[in-house]
Amino acid sequence: MLIAGLVTASAVFSSATQVPLKVQDPRELLSASFDSFIDEIRRNGSIPGVAVGVVRLGEDNEPYVQLGAWGRRTEDGDGHDLTPDTLFGIASCSKAFLATSLGMLMDDFAHGRNKTALPETVKHFNYDTKIVDLMPAELGWALQSLPDGDDWATRKVTVRDVLGHLSGLPGNDYAYARGDTAEDIVRRMSSLRTAYELREKWSYNNQMYMLGAYLASHYAGMPYHEYATERIFVPLKMASTTFLPSVAQRSGKLTDAWTKAGRRIPYWFDDEMVSITAGPGGIISSPEDMVKWLAVWLNKGVDPVFNATIFPRSVYDAVTTAQKIISDRPEAPMVGYGMGWLRWNYGAIDLVAHGGGVPGFSLYTTFSPNNNIGVFIASNADEKGLYNVAILKNILDTVLGPQKIVADTQSVQKPADPQPPSLGLRDYVGTYTAPGYNDISICAVTSGSEYCSAVLIDFSPFEPPSAANSSLYSAFDSLWATHVRLSHVSGDVFNVTFTALFPHGYGRDTSAFETYETGTSEGWAKFFVADGRVEGFGLVLDDDAYAARVRRASVGATVRETADVWFERT
Repeated sequence: MLIAGLVTASAVFSSATQVPLKVQDPRELLSASFDSFIDEIRRNGSIPGVAVGVVRLGEDNEPYVQLGAWGRRTEDGDGHDLTPDTLFGIASCSKAFLATSLGMLMDDFAHGRNKTALPETVKHFNYDTKIVDLMPAELGWALQSLPDGDDWATRKVTVRDVLGHLSGLPGNDYAYARGDTAEDIVRRMSSLRTAYELREKWSYNNQMYMLGAYLASHYAGMPYHEYATERIFVPLKMASTTFLPSVAQRSGKLTDAWTKAGRRIPYWFDDEMVSITAGPGGIISSPEDMVKWLAVWLNKGVDPVFNATIFPRSVYDAVTTAQKIISDRPEAPMVGYGMGWLRWNYGAIDLVAHGGGVPGFSLYTTFSPNNNIGVFIASNADEKGLYNVAILKNILDTVLGPQKIVADTQSVQKPADPQPPSLGLRDYVGTYTAPGYNDISICAVTSGSEYCSAVLIDFSPFEPPSAANSSLYSAFDSLWATHVRLSHVSGDVFNVTFTALFPHGYGRDTSAFETYETGTSEGWAKFFVADGRVEGFGLVLDDDAYAARVRRASVGATVRETADVWFERT
């Protein structure tokens, strides 16, 4: 249910219960029918809870805010305990905070407020400063050269490039694990295969935001998460917002989290991970706090409540300006990417936006500079992004009028007739290593080692015999997964799923389940067999990156050279 009507941003909003919509101002932002619309969304999407914040600026620049919350916050609650001050992991909606913080830090250097010194070779620190000039030499940071290239990307890539996902290096989200630091990520980046020339193609990469957080920490003289807290959260009185899960949990406001299938899971991050999570997706916030952030964007960097500049107009312009068109299909809206913000249009409405998703959470943050509206939407289950966008469109239609849009259609390709693998599954068993990645030790149902017995026991609740007899399995140390499943497709090609197994359930439900993110956790592997022996396999998680390498490859190149990563059998 929607809580309260319009309140000014300077007013204190708090409520421990959900109450029906009460319109208290003729400039209402949401309609009285919004409650029933959200109820329908939650039923159709199997979403435990949804919370929304909407903000517009009045003629006197006073923010008008409407906050709403519907459904469940905790497994043990009454099903109506979600409130607008509930905390959610906001995932990639965090990226705009890093891009902005770096701009604020650059402004500190420009005006002599810096606490550290730049390298002697760097005269100016801005979004066009080259990464290699900012990196300490002892880290050995570099980007891999393409087969037909040189070190041009390493020498020329800038802060703007890495925050705009234009470095040429694809994501590699399974190349880091719990216990890694941002410095570890920076050191290992040279081990990862690039796919594109610098600025050739937009390719989403969370590790570049870990690199950005490392730079922020290095030149701010304090950890990035402390800098953002001091310079953004505190002046905006985002009192509940934090990077630290322990702080959120102690507040009693952090929502429980659920998978797309409705199983409760633990909060995915802990305080020890803040070095790698803070930049790409580690902020924890609420609709009540996020509307304060959005109000500043509507006012182009100035807090409309206290008339204080949070970040300069130059930062606003830099991060919201699209650096690259990332989608221009005729049947869908054109989408561009700046730094931590997307640009797109819903009908005639211009939007600066970013979605977010981590296990247990789906988020959407957006504002329209020309239509004076900001919206934050949070769901406490993963893979609910389409439902969040439906909520956004309902709000925009209500406030600004229905929009004419073009339907988005995509084709689906069917797989070819399957062929058996070259060898028996037992011949694929073994340990495989790759630069920049943890080892993968593959097992088959016939494996008898102590390690494989434990792996197969972990998978046993999920695998019928028919699937187990055509699949390979491994434990895997990663931030996002605990195991890997390789399911035979055809020949020596296997579908790959990086999955998190919960053999004993979680919360009140102790039955086994698994969870993984559709698409990004899935890929394929092709094993290379020579003289009756498996030599290794190429792993592909990004088909576009693979296709780009194939186009550049020399005649006769194999998956060994063109995959996202090559795992060599030891």
